[in-house]
Amino acid sequence: MGKNHKFETNAVHGNYQSKQFLGSLTPPLFQTSTFTFNTAEQGEGRFSGNEEGMIYSRLGNPTVQLLEDKMAILEGAEKGLAFGSGMAAVSSVLLHYVEQGSHVLCSKGIYGCTFGLLKWLEEKLQITFDLLDMNTIEEIEEKISDKTACIFLETPINPTMEVIDLSKVVSAAKKHNIPVIVDNTFLSPYLQRPLEWGCDLVVHSATKYIGGHGDVVGGIVVGKAEVINEIAMHVRKDIGGIMSPFDAWLLLRGLKTLPVRMERHCDNAEKIVEKLKLHKKVDKLIYPLLTTNISEGQMSRAGGVISFTIHGEKEDAQKLLNNLHLIKVAVSLGDTETLIQHPATMTHAIVPEEQRLMMGITNQLVRLSVGLEAWEDIWEDLNQALNKL
Repeated sequence: MGKNHKFETNAVHGNYQSKQFLGSLTPPLFQTSTFTFNTAEQGEGRFSGNEEGMIYSRLGNPTVQLLEDKMAILEGAEKGLAFGSGMAAVSSVLLHYVEQGSHVLCSKGIYGCTFGLLKWLEEKLQITFDLLDMNTIEEIEEKISDKTACIFLETPINPTMEVIDLSKVVSAAKKHNIPVIVDNTFLSPYLQRPLEWGCDLVVHSATKYIGGHGDVVGGIVVGKAEVINEIAMHVRKDIGGIMSPFDAWLLLRGLKTLPVRMERHCDNAEKIVEKLKLHKKVDKLIYPLLTTNISEGQMSRAGGVISFTIHGEKEDAQKLLNNLHLIKVAVSLGDTETLIQHPATMTHAIVPEEQRLMMGITNQLVRLSVGLEAWEDIWEDLNQALNKL
């Protein structure tokens, strides 16, 4: 399995060879903390790096490695690395690149906890960061300094669903030899593969579309083997934000249906968007398909997340959520169930109001992660709740 197969085939098989595991069709779960050595000399060889093999599950585990390998194949990367959460992946990547006094250039909107991490790094290590629209190469270059350690961005941005042109970012970054990191959580590798556009690393909260069933928390980073090996050795190993073998096993299971699920998420979202367009209680509708030429861009489809603002105040947005029945009020996204949340008071509550508003996160904004239910049932529930405002 591998490069010669199409995405859907790789999502099912990856490079898994059942004959290596007693013919097991399903990848086995290596639920162990440590591994035995045949001899003391073998242990010495593995710790010195002169002999390949497992040592201890914080350093590597066969089930986790199968997930890392499959994610690398799907993103077109040389190597992958798994973490205990999306934020463990984000923090490990940033800690790899920055040092005291560094500067990080970010997309105008970022996940609330990513913002919180950057503020903490600013307070503790004087690591500064700028939030930028990234609409033009000139705008990006203007903010780059000799202290800029990396460019970190989301596209589409959480939760405003703004799309960033990766070719522009890469063009500006390469002039200054600055690595570009893309959080690809909202689209998954099925709909967008930033490495193909020249980006250096891709980060996922695997909790979302990679797992797809709301039953596991995890993070993934993929990129060139040299960089991934450095992050594994100097950040993940010593800080210890590892993924458990069972969580990796669940994510491997989730990946098998990723293409099928993503198509249904997109189909349902597009139908809900068409309905929301016409509803008098909806003030502004935000979905990449409405603002981006998908057929010519870096995304194959627009994904399963919709944001919209309603006429009214914060209390009206909360009333909308409280009047729903089928749709669940919860943070996260990419689950089989349709989820809705209020970013200003939930996922981005940590962001100060001035910066939150600059990001476009108003009190009237809600974020809808469209699930796999019949779209008619999703709309019926959303419509009745909107009509009560």
